[in-house]
Amino acid sequence: LACQRAAFSLEPGVHYLNCAFMGPLPTASRGAGEVGIGMKSNPWRMQADDFFRESDQARERFARIVNGRADAVAIMPSVSYAVATAVRNLRLEPGDEVVVLGEQFPGNVYSWRRAAAEAGASVVTVARPPVERGGDGTARVGAAWNARILEAIGPRTRAVALPPLHWTDGTRFDLAAIGDRARDVGALFVIDGTQAVGGTPIDVDALRPDLLVTGAYKWLLGPYSMAFSWMGPRFADGVPLEEGWIAREGSEDFQGLIDYVDGYQPGAIRYDVGERSNFALMPVAITSMDHILDWGPARIERYVEELSRPLISAALELGFSVEEDAWRSRHLFGLRMPDGIDLKELKTRLEEARVFVSLRGSAMRISPNVYNDASDVDALIEALSAAVRG
Repeated sequence: LACQRAAFSLEPGVHYLNCAFMGPLPTASRGAGEVGIGMKSNPWRMQADDFFRESDQARERFARIVNGRADAVAIMPSVSYAVATAVRNLRLEPGDEVVVLGEQFPGNVYSWRRAAAEAGASVVTVARPPVERGGDGTARVGAAWNARILEAIGPRTRAVALPPLHWTDGTRFDLAAIGDRARDVGALFVIDGTQAVGGTPIDVDALRPDLLVTGAYKWLLGPYSMAFSWMGPRFADGVPLEEGWIAREGSEDFQGLIDYVDGYQPGAIRYDVGERSNFALMPVAITSMDHILDWGPARIERYVEELSRPLISAALELGFSVEEDAWRSRHLFGLRMPDGIDLKELKTRLEEARVFVSLRGSAMRISPNVYNDASDVDALIEALSAAVRG
């Protein structure tokens, strides 16, 4: 896979290594959104099928990206909406436990906290182990953290809610082993894939989660306020958060909407958010996912891995530390600072060089994508070198 910068409209001189914050829209996706807005501007041209066609297309695209069935995909506005749906369909009781990660992104935390508090259950937070720095400069955390997660899942565990990788520094989690352990104790397995799906291969057929939700605005390069959820068999007959008309059987017949029915459309459609047929955002999401399917998550990951090699080597030589290779995500990783670095000065140098990364927790989070090339990596290396010299 070659650099795809031409598919985007990034400003010249901008070194945007921050897809984990917000993925830029491809130019074609922006154009698709403008066409959608135009349709809403001329509503007399709209037909009943327009409320269904693009939603089905989006389900099919997302299902292909995660290697699942399209009828198992629900369209939602956010990760927190999907997690709230999972909570509604899991009856916690006193003494039950929900396992999450330390410093996990809150979209997959707050609903569990409320549900546990109301039921007399508890949220078990698996904290990050102390960082052990190896002789080669690597910061060894991943192996110990994964072991802690497996140890935390026990007979009282009713749900395991976590991501494929930590959003602050890219520490990778062994979802296959964690999922097996969750199933062994009968726990619901809920994955927030927002920092993974689109940037690295995720296969629901292999991982068998009960729910995988992905916000569209990061590695899917799509719009804000849209998410896609793959729902496993445990949600086949569940209760949605809202009772939207479009999720009901026969909703394609607008004249017959006055004849209320109790049955839902097949599959995961019952969990769709109301007004899911967003005529401005849905075409954007579809076009962006077409790009992802064309490039392929595996090829995207390989491209970013090769691009990042010189950066990681240079950072280690400068005294920064990074998670060891076996437990480091390829498309998103964190650099931890050497002693004496002035973070305020480093941030200033990055801004002056128009290099965009994120400071998350104790790490500098770096997340390139296919629009980046060697010039972006070189600009970051130069800024880090200047900060160390300073």
